[in-house]
Amino acid sequence: MKYARISVTLEPKVAAELRAAAGTHGVSAFVNEAVRRQLQAQRLQHMLDEMDQEYGPVSEAVAREVDAVEWPA
Repeated sequence: MKYARISVTLEPKVAAELRAAAGTHGVSAFVNEAVRRQLQAQRLQHMLDEMDQEYGPVSEAVAREVDAVEWPA
């Protein structure tokens, strides 16, 4: 897999916590996964917003039913 090199600037405390959290996997791998997940979440939110516009918001009854489900971790 090919990668693109970029540069980011972080607050010192954030950078220190990032390095500690990344551990042996490395900062680049950690950041790549975090950004991938954030982009996926943004795409999902965009899709949900479009569905709300097209079909209307989810009813309170359905929301309660979904909240009651025990989702896998």
